[in-house]
Amino acid sequence: MANQTKHPAQYHQDAATHHEHAAAHHRQAAKHHEAGETEKANHHAHVAHGHEVSAGEHASRAATHQASEHGRGKSVEK
Repeated sequence: MANQTKHPAQYHQDAATHHEHAAAHHRQAAKHHEAGETEKANHHAHVAHGHEVSAGEHASRAATHQASEHGRGKSVEK
C-alpha cells in the first residue's frame, strides 16, 4: 500500500489500536513491577512507548489531512 493515502478515519482507528496495545503493555509492566521483575517490566514499558509513538504518528497524519484538505478551523460538511 505504498504511497496510497488512507481515509482519515483509518488513521484515527489505527491510533486507537496503538493506544489499546500500549495500555495492555502498561498493565503487564505494572504486573511485573509489582512482582519485582524489573527487566520484564522495563521491556513492557519500552514496547508500550513504541505503541504510543505510533499512535501519535497516526493522529498526526489525520490532523495533517484535516488541515490540508479542510483547512484549520473550518467545519467539515457531511
